[in-house]
Amino acid sequence: MSEQPQSTEVSSSSVYSEFTVSVETAKQLGLSAAEFEKICEVLGRTPSYTELGVYSVMWSEHCSYKNSILQLKTLPRSGGRMLVEAGEENAGLIDIGGGYAIAFKIESHNHPSAIEPVEGAATGVGGILRDIFTMGARPVAALNSLRFGELTSARTRYLVKGVVKGIGHYGNAFGVPTVGGEIYFDSCYTDNPLVNAMAVGIVKTDATASAIAEGAGNPVMIMGSGTGRDGIHGASMASKEFSGDPQNMRPTVQVGDPFAEKLLLEATLELIQSGVVVGMQDMGAAGICCSTSEMSAKGNAGMRINLDLVPLREQGMSAYEIMLSESQERMLVVVEKGKEHIAQAICEKWDVPITTIGEVTDDGLLEVYRNGSCVQRIPAQSLVLGGGAPVYVREWKEAFYIAEQRTLDRAAFDAACARTTKRAVLESLLQSTTICSKRWVYEQYDSQVGTNTMQRSGGDAAVLRIKELPGQGFAVCTDCNSRYVYANPYVGGMTAVVEAARNCVCVGAEPVAITNCLNFGNPYDPEVYWQFREAIRGMGDACRALNTPVTGGNVSFHNESQHHAVFPTPTIGMLGLIDDVQHTVSAGFRHSGDMVVLLGDQSDDIGCSEVVKLLLGAAKGDAPMLDLQKELVLQRSLLAMIRKGWISSAHDCSEGGLAVCLAESCIQSPELLGCECHSVVDDSFAALFGEAQSRVVISCSPERWSEIQAYCLEAGLAHTHIGTVGGQSLNMSGEHIAIADLQALYDGALVKAMDLEHMVLG
Repeated sequence: MSEQPQSTEVSSSSVYSEFTVSVETAKQLGLSAAEFEKICEVLGRTPSYTELGVYSVMWSEHCSYKNSILQLKTLPRSGGRMLVEAGEENAGLIDIGGGYAIAFKIESHNHPSAIEPVEGAATGVGGILRDIFTMGARPVAALNSLRFGELTSARTRYLVKGVVKGIGHYGNAFGVPTVGGEIYFDSCYTDNPLVNAMAVGIVKTDATASAIAEGAGNPVMIMGSGTGRDGIHGASMASKEFSGDPQNMRPTVQVGDPFAEKLLLEATLELIQSGVVVGMQDMGAAGICCSTSEMSAKGNAGMRINLDLVPLREQGMSAYEIMLSESQERMLVVVEKGKEHIAQAICEKWDVPITTIGEVTDDGLLEVYRNGSCVQRIPAQSLVLGGGAPVYVREWKEAFYIAEQRTLDRAAFDAACARTTKRAVLESLLQSTTICSKRWVYEQYDSQVGTNTMQRSGGDAAVLRIKELPGQGFAVCTDCNSRYVYANPYVGGMTAVVEAARNCVCVGAEPVAITNCLNFGNPYDPEVYWQFREAIRGMGDACRALNTPVTGGNVSFHNESQHHAVFPTPTIGMLGLIDDVQHTVSAGFRHSGDMVVLLGDQSDDIGCSEVVKLLLGAAKGDAPMLDLQKELVLQRSLLAMIRKGWISSAHDCSEGGLAVCLAESCIQSPELLGCECHSVVDDSFAALFGEAQSRVVISCSPERWSEIQAYCLEAGLAHTHIGTVGGQSLNMSGEHIAIADLQALYDGALVKAMDLEHMVLG
């Protein structure tokens, strides 16, 4: 290790400060006066400017969860197949048997994507991938959840194109299949789009790495790309709402290089396999200051770091800039002393730079030098969540809009229905930007690289085989109807979890765990905090009922601008396991002559539905009612029948209700098979287009019907034979609509709304 200043007994007065800081300086960096006072108390002196910058990012909501952790702790954070408790590591870890585990996580990159959509989305993908492989897991799948304003806005179309390009560029170049996701459009996301990225990896349970620093004298090494000025204060920028022109915030957005990350992946995995790694963490939000402090605090250790040894991409960078830089494709790794040469040889093989920049100490202090002077001397524990980072209990009260939102004029709805036809409504819904096909998006992503993908985007959930465990597989999806959460945060939070689970069950997977990305407005607003509390309460109740513990995730507050606050959007990433990939199904009808069956109660619950928005101009009403016991019966029964091989297809009833579900099952049929609906108990507008929960449309051969009936009766699951697969049209309420015509509307709507001149569909 290169020689560096030795200062184990540095006095408080010897910490060099570039200039005198004050409470006003702290406020400019996003800290409160009380927090500045606490910092001075911890240090026993006024902090240096570099120290204040480190505290500002480490105590930001993005890093410390200071306004959310008390609520997050009410969620089920252990149990089931979990190998590490939520928050312990960079990603959740689920035991899948045979000595293997799945690592998975979802995170936000909302603010950067609003400023610079291509790089913001790309580095969101890169960051979540590093969270996976820094644990020793090889990434095998990527997903996303995206929210934008209405496509009538030219800026929204610009953002959509940029975000899709960024996701596709990074994932395709890195070599991970992007297999699933969701996209919603609503005016509330006009200024503040949501870009949530999820990744999944496979790892041997005895070959994982931990984000920890241990062993005094062990070298601390930085590997990967050089450090530049990109991304400085990205974490604190993500902890405040937008004000002014996003173009002026471009320096806070990182720039990614997927090819460098691919090399970093291979070097990282080989390093871990070599046995020389003590601990490792990627440098995402808050860069070096975050990885050094969190790894040290976890190991009850400290570090002595010499910033003069950090490889830089730009000249003249200050200690403040180096510590807070969020330059991409970098790792901090603690290696066993005396084995540095092994790490260097592995990195040289993969053409990945690696440099020793310091060593682990046993005094619990983060001591940082620049140009021969000590610029930081901070107790590591004082910086981190679970240590000295502040924790707040925020005021809350029910949102003022709730009563008005839940008031639905049923007479006006019925009158609007009388002025139109069911065919016209169905065709309009299939062309709505939230419901229509997203092929223009997912055809830009490579979903087949790695040859594990069995079902990709466009269905209820993606299905991938696990090559390490022949015959087994897993399903993943992202889900959240934020309109439901806005109308009823508790029920909407529950619904986000159970619909994600239902989508996994629809392909034949058993839901086992979730990760979440909680996108909300300003937590200092009592009504926003009420939304957050209630959504968390609903999620927790659903997770406990389904036995799907929370493995971790991300909280993204301050998703608002001067003009818009987003709907509360707790995005759920669900993982389901498949014992036998031969027993999986898809959403499209498969066989002419099959019976079409509705599982679950028929209902005309139209609250917050797409049809109400279409006919009345706003999605008024309460969120659809949810009965967790009925949901459990549905999911367990459906999964059992799929595993028995009784079911040909299964599709969840969600946006657009039963009619849209049937149309999508026809459109997604490989042969565009139609459906004769002849036994619908209630074919009113509300019954056909309402979005009642806990319903799935299945198809089965007539020979299996008696077995399915008997099973459903014993389980107490409502089941109704509503039609027959066949022909090339959908016969609904006496109207025959050609499936080819529906497909053209469904597939062409997004292209038309995006104002694209042409598109080639594969």
